[in-house]
Amino acid sequence: MTYVNSADVVIIGGGIVGSSVAFHLTQAGCRDVVVLERETHQGKGSTGKSMGGVRAQFSTPINIRMSMYSIPAFKEFEEITGNPSGYRAQGYLFVATEEKHMAYLRANHACQVEQGLKTAELLGPGDVRKYAPEIRSDDVIGGSFCSTDGFVDPYSVMNGFMAAAINGGARLMRDTEVTGIDTDSGGVWGVRTPQGFIASRTVVNAAGAWAGLVAKLAGIDLPVEPLRRMLVPTEPFDKVSHGSPMVVDMSTGFHYRPEGLGLLLAWNDPEETPGFKTNFDPAFVEKILTRGVARLPVLEEAEVNPRRAWAGLYEMTPDHYPVIGPVKEVPGLFLANGFSGHGVMHSPATGRIVADLILKGSSDVVDAKPLGFQRFASGELLHETAVL
Repeated sequence: MTYVNSADVVIIGGGIVGSSVAFHLTQAGCRDVVVLERETHQGKGSTGKSMGGVRAQFSTPINIRMSMYSIPAFKEFEEITGNPSGYRAQGYLFVATEEKHMAYLRANHACQVEQGLKTAELLGPGDVRKYAPEIRSDDVIGGSFCSTDGFVDPYSVMNGFMAAAINGGARLMRDTEVTGIDTDSGGVWGVRTPQGFIASRTVVNAAGAWAGLVAKLAGIDLPVEPLRRMLVPTEPFDKVSHGSPMVVDMSTGFHYRPEGLGLLLAWNDPEETPGFKTNFDPAFVEKILTRGVARLPVLEEAEVNPRRAWAGLYEMTPDHYPVIGPVKEVPGLFLANGFSGHGVMHSPATGRIVADLILKGSSDVVDAKPLGFQRFASGELLHETAVL
């Protein structure tokens, strides 16, 4: 076997999460970092197909705190990395038409306030109309809004993290698929690629929707499944303000935000089944527009070209929480997987947490133990209900 290289840390996956881990490691002084990206260019997986939303309006302390770390990082991203994040603080507006949804928002808001979030507020029907005057609102009973929620450009964030990591000494190897993770009595000792073997005692699985397949290379059964998520942009459309927040109709799950000169429409189809499906299904257009027009009647006047729509993959775990941290069965193997649609928005926190765990064994961003791989064996699952 030819040793083509060695590294203190090897990161498998050059998307937004792997790039953030590399950046935070180099920032902390760990310069000998290699990132392996199987594609010829970064961002061909889930990162480049993301909706780019960032929000702190979650239902549980861990996700709220990860957002409260990440959103300021997006705001200061250019100062931190030298590259823009595209962060736009236009807010997320959750629209409730049923008392059970309003009760849910009230409970979430109480948790957000308890965690120190100061920019979230509960709304009455009139305030909802103020933030989204275009929506049908005769059945709206209230909602919630957070002014620091908004959107980023995932591709720019990924590139910014990676460029800064490379400036800090990291190496990016594109077109380099990992075909094996070798272990010995001491744990991980390297990874195999078609280009050769890279020796390392620390390997990070940041392979996105492919994380389960990568984990199997180390003999680990990681419950991360790919789930197709389709997004539909409209053609240029001026009947909705380009300053609009992300608007979420809680009755159907339909949501939209400004994108370019039009809107970007999203909805999670409950009939979608797991699998590596990245083709866009044209039948989805009618499904999403039916729900969209019901809440946003002016959408009937918008044009949609199915050829401009796209599909990406969520990486789902059984409890919709990420798996972050070491695998005790394989010393030296760290996981940063299963973000269930929140990988982009939590990428700054994830990179910092993983770097902390590798270098110090703990992180002050959050207590990462509940996010550990061991929860699946012990049955101590977490449950995040605010999933879009």
